[in-house]
Amino acid sequence: MPTDTMVHVIDDDEAMRQSLAFLLKAAKIKVRTYEGAAAFLAALADVERGCVITDVRMPGMSGLELLRRLRELEVLMPVIVITGHGDVPLAVEAMKGGAADFIEKPFDDEVLLAAVRSALSVQASDLEQQAARAAIADRLASLSVRERQVLEGLVAGNPNKTIAYDLGISPRTVEIYRANVMTKMEASSLSDLVRMALVGGVLDATDTDRLKAR
Repeated sequence: MPTDTMVHVIDDDEAMRQSLAFLLKAAKIKVRTYEGAAAFLAALADVERGCVITDVRMPGMSGLELLRRLRELEVLMPVIVITGHGDVPLAVEAMKGGAADFIEKPFDDEVLLAAVRSALSVQASDLEQQAARAAIADRLASLSVRERQVLEGLVAGNPNKTIAYDLGISPRTVEIYRANVMTKMEASSLSDLVRMALVGGVLDATDTDRLKAR
């Protein structure tokens, strides 16, 4: 992990800012905090390269609006979005907009640190990215029709009961298919599964617009 990088923490909750700053400093990662998106943008000309951690719901400019603004300004720092609402469609929108990852509160310290270290690491080469896309395509192809349907329900943010009702099967059967999907896709978490679904084309812009309208 590069040592000359900075993690920029943006959250209107002072206690959360302090908690994240303490965690990152304890892991020997440089950190700077901001009380909101506007404060970060105001300091943008002087910020050190690195990555951004932002809450998704903040007064004034939200985390998603900040993400869009950074893309408009061609600021290419990876952005990790934190949400306390378990809102998968919102997280999908963030990742569609270029977020590197999303993490749900309350989160495990090591999960956050792993996401930060990943974001600060050197980006994979084009060949590595192509290999990763090919691997995801192979995993998607290994899913049965029913597993694919359950996957689509999961990345749409539907609970097991809703997926079960839509497919005419029991919630317990959905749980079994869900476990199979996670195993076949080699997904370590829901965010990992969503990311692979986006890369593999399971969700497109139309799907994302539909999820936002829910």
